[in-house]
Amino acid sequence: MEAGNTSMLSDFILTGLTDDPQLQPILFALFLFIYAVTMVGNLGLLTLIVVSPRLHTPMYFFLSNLSFLDFCYSSVTVSKMWMGFFSGYQTISFYGCMAQTSLFVIFCVTEFFLLASMAYDRYVAVCNPLLYHSVMSPKLCLQLVAASYAVGLVEAVLLSGATFSLNFCHSHVITHYFCDILPLLKLSCSDTHVLQVLLFVCGSFNVSVSLAIVLVSYICVFFAIIRMPSNQGKQKTFSTCASHLTAVSLYYGTTVFIYLRPSSEYLGGRDRLVSVFYTVVIPMLNPMIYSLRNKDVKETFWNVLDKVSRFYSLPILKVARCPKQ
Repeated sequence: MEAGNTSMLSDFILTGLTDDPQLQPILFALFLFIYAVTMVGNLGLLTLIVVSPRLHTPMYFFLSNLSFLDFCYSSVTVSKMWMGFFSGYQTISFYGCMAQTSLFVIFCVTEFFLLASMAYDRYVAVCNPLLYHSVMSPKLCLQLVAASYAVGLVEAVLLSGATFSLNFCHSHVITHYFCDILPLLKLSCSDTHVLQVLLFVCGSFNVSVSLAIVLVSYICVFFAIIRMPSNQGKQKTFSTCASHLTAVSLYYGTTVFIYLRPSSEYLGGRDRLVSVFYTVVIPMLNPMIYSLRNKDVKETFWNVLDKVSRFYSLPILKVARCPKQ
């Protein structure tokens, strides 16, 4: 039987973030806290948008999808990491690894185009405010989100199919905390040239197309802000757009660093730390980035909290909100 066929029936071993037994309990507690904040932040923001008619606008529709995506994104990668903090390493089946890789690609690619859709939404809102609701119709919003997921699904099928058709006979030890394509390439004894080209083409397409939409949209927004007569209008518009640009910069910067390089330059330790940033830290930060300076979200939060406190007769929650000056 060929090595590739036997590898398909075997497990992979994930090395995790560290093999230091003294660090593992600390990292477990740290990442458990981060994941809890991620879950509360993203699911809380998603729930807030769903239950509040005030937030039923195109911008918050995209934001709710981003929150859902970040929650799934983080869950897919962090779930296996926790087990490794106690054992030092962990096993994952061939098909489990395939499923994790496929889901990761779907969520990763979808987020590129969802961020681009959000940039286009801001362009229409700022540059064509009178036509905003007619242009950003519910149908178009659904189409943009569906198209983002469709691109992610197609690339997941292509990349995962090409990756797991390889023979893994060098080793079954993946120097990562989740199944990713680059460390899997290191294990293959097959010719990986086609997969490397496919990975570069897909990565270049994702970044160039989505980033072009983001840049063109915000160049137009920038000139529109300059022409605004009201300083208050400028400040409000800039605040909304700055939140999105911060999220875009963090996500694009880390993912481009990892995936738009030759696979031969993949370094286990350093690149694992960078991966932690875009798979764990950014999903935690996004709800804060979009909420802390967002007046609509904060007011909606307090209104919902007031309703909950009245329903359950909780006076402590009623006085928790600072009175308006």
